[in-house]
Amino acid sequence: MRLQQHFLEDLPTFPIYLQDFDVSNFNNSVVSTKLDVPFLNYNSLSKFFKNTILLISSAEKPRNYEEVFQYPPWICAMKKQLKALQDNGTWSLTTLPTGKSAIGCRWVYKIKHHTNGSIERYKARLIAKGYNQIEGLDFLDTFAPIAKLTTLRLLLALAATQNWTLKQLDVNNVFLHGDLDEEVYMQLPQGFHTSSPNLVCRLKKSLYGLKQAGRKWYAKLSNFLLSHNYKIFTADHSLFLKHDGKHIMTLLVYVDDIILTGNNPMEIFAITSLLYNLFHIKNLGDLTYFLGIKVARNVIGIHLSQRKYVLDLLKDTGMLGCAPTPTLMLHNVKLSTKKGTPLGDAESTAYRRLIGRLIYLTNTRPDISFFVNHLIQFVSHPTSEHHQAAMRILHYLKRTPSKGIFLHSQSLIQLKAYSDSDWATCPETHKSITSFSGGVSNLLEIQETTDHM
Repeated sequence: MRLQQHFLEDLPTFPIYLQDFDVSNFNNSVVSTKLDVPFLNYNSLSKFFKNTILLISSAEKPRNYEEVFQYPPWICAMKKQLKALQDNGTWSLTTLPTGKSAIGCRWVYKIKHHTNGSIERYKARLIAKGYNQIEGLDFLDTFAPIAKLTTLRLLLALAATQNWTLKQLDVNNVFLHGDLDEEVYMQLPQGFHTSSPNLVCRLKKSLYGLKQAGRKWYAKLSNFLLSHNYKIFTADHSLFLKHDGKHIMTLLVYVDDIILTGNNPMEIFAITSLLYNLFHIKNLGDLTYFLGIKVARNVIGIHLSQRKYVLDLLKDTGMLGCAPTPTLMLHNVKLSTKKGTPLGDAESTAYRRLIGRLIYLTNTRPDISFFVNHLIQFVSHPTSEHHQAAMRILHYLKRTPSKGIFLHSQSLIQLKAYSDSDWATCPETHKSITSFSGGVSNLLEIQETTDHM
């Protein structure tokens, strides 16, 4: 948003919607023409939390292999990754057999942060192009469970109310621990040089990007935990429980990220040591950042937000300089497939991608859930009106990028169900947009049962 000079002269005080911004650098005589967006104001944040989010937001990573040569730390990270792959016996060099084809590979770059937001290390990960694999030839079963975000929120709510310890672990080169039974060949990675250019890699261990990689890793980890008296939670197979009547221990797995929580610190220390001896894990300390969700904890509870995700979303859609709006949607909006101009192929693809990213944001932003779910109904044939409505969501997010869910430590542990019925306002089906009586009835039955226990 551009603040013009005459606007500043006419207003002795700034309006309410600018309260989240620092406009102290603007004056009545000079307004920079190069500055399109006011600075966000962090004065209300604690010093630690402010430093953390600034450090995380400012870190940038290369998008492809060609950009790496400008940054020596990334070159070192790639060499370290190649050495780890060779030391682990991930592949053996051989000539490609007749009738076989080698899949490609590429580098992906990621920045790991300390709990205070500072850069811990630069991580380069080699990814196999598993989309070139052929079913029945070089892979069979592929399904592997990963943590549900609903389960994550439930664990964090219990940790807040029960004052449980929250720890986070990271497994180094996680997929390299899985053993491959299939015969899979891969082209030589970029930056890996051999005496013969005709050689390929025969994979002995699973690698990121392979269709069966997640399944192989989950099988090895679950077998290990089951052998140490952990049980798989039936509602979410990525959650492992250990309960002896007095103490409870939970372990939530999302690929290479593991969250430990429970009321037994000794068991947390014991299982961490066992995992380190077998998988060479890295103890990241207290949980602060998980799957793009910032976890800020104090004595009164836990705050979950996706501030960086919101800012990245605004930046990627070119809306970082948009004007913030205090409302998510206009009260008289009646979206329909018959209104507006149909979008072209490129615009429709961009619209679907935006809706998909907004769906992930609803994990910590329930305030946008209704309207995002309403826009999902039109992803097959979006129009200009649907696009305009989606853009208004971005205007709303610009005003409140740090808003999220707060889990109070004094909250009561009880199950509640809500129905947001809007009285048959959908012009297409003439039904309520958000009512779901079956699911609500089941939840109410559970609530009724637990009340009498």
